[in-house]
Amino acid sequence: MGYLFKKHYTREEARGLLPSIRQWLQNLAALRQQLNQYDQRLAALLSAGHDAGGESANQWAKTLADIKKTLSEFQRREIQIKDLDRGLVDFPAILGGKEVFLCWEQDEEDIEFWHDLKSGYAGRERL
Repeated sequence: MGYLFKKHYTREEARGLLPSIRQWLQNLAALRQQLNQYDQRLAALLSAGHDAGGESANQWAKTLADIKKTLSEFQRREIQIKDLDRGLVDFPAILGGKEVFLCWEQDEEDIEFWHDLKSGYAGRERL
């Protein structure tokens, strides 16, 4: 049977990544806030007819690169970010011979839910 994902996590493997994932999500929240501030600064410069190059543009580009680098931590592990604001992530897993997602939200202490690949958050069931 062909699976959609190459990597499948056990609950223990996913659990072991939670400290790193919490850190990555915190980094992303801070970087997104910075990017928003740079966006506003650049928009103000442009609307005032100023050159938007220089330090502001460099900071914006560096922040964007940092966001991409952090997102790649998820991507290369095939961990799905479903909602960045809520810190909702899914780990591909095999449960009862079926490909599913282990589902975790950043305010949850542990990984306690799963859902099939199609149903999403609404179809969450307790492990």
